[in-house]
Amino acid sequence: MIVDWTWLLSASAFAVAMSATPGPNNTMVVASGATYGFARTVPHMLGIAVGFPAMLVVLGTAGLPLLTDPRVHAVLKWVGAAYLLRLAWAIARADPDPAEPGAKAGASGRPLGFVRAALFQWVNPKAWIIAAGALATYTGGAEGASLAATLGLAALFGIVALPCIALWTLIGVGTARVLRTRQAVRLFNLAMAGLLVGSLVPVLGE
Repeated sequence: MIVDWTWLLSASAFAVAMSATPGPNNTMVVASGATYGFARTVPHMLGIAVGFPAMLVVLGTAGLPLLTDPRVHAVLKWVGAAYLLRLAWAIARADPDPAEPGAKAGASGRPLGFVRAALFQWVNPKAWIIAAGALATYTGGAEGASLAATLGLAALFGIVALPCIALWTLIGVGTARVLRTRQAVRLFNLAMAGLLVGSLVPVLGE
């Protein structure tokens, strides 16, 4: 796989599209931004921005067989679904103090931290789908992944993911400023939990 300007432009466009579109990660940071505020969501954002590129490097250098093994796929699908349901339940139950929306020192529970957000990528169904497509298209895939392409791809995702995730977090913070009642905040959290559960439908339907 040749890493040149054409590769860079194409891979960058792919990374932006995958990082900016709705999915479990973005849904979770929207809910976190609305419930806990931007500052308390930063570790979550950094965990995603570091965790997914690290996952790409591991899979691209040593774990390509995992992407095509149906047994691994089945286990990860159900483990990921179970964990996403647990996170959806936590989001649905989050009960911030609406007196200061988007900056919740009084919010119940805790935002997802750096380590948990990074490890979550390994059970995130969308992350596996993106990783499989990215490695197959931009590194040579099963024919023998190029180390330079794998590292370059991981770096691109790390660079573009953080601003995309930050934008989604700000959407959550901005939404919280409109939700002036506890009931409105609870309904918003329920909607985010529903979207998170809904993201499982295409995965479990495979």
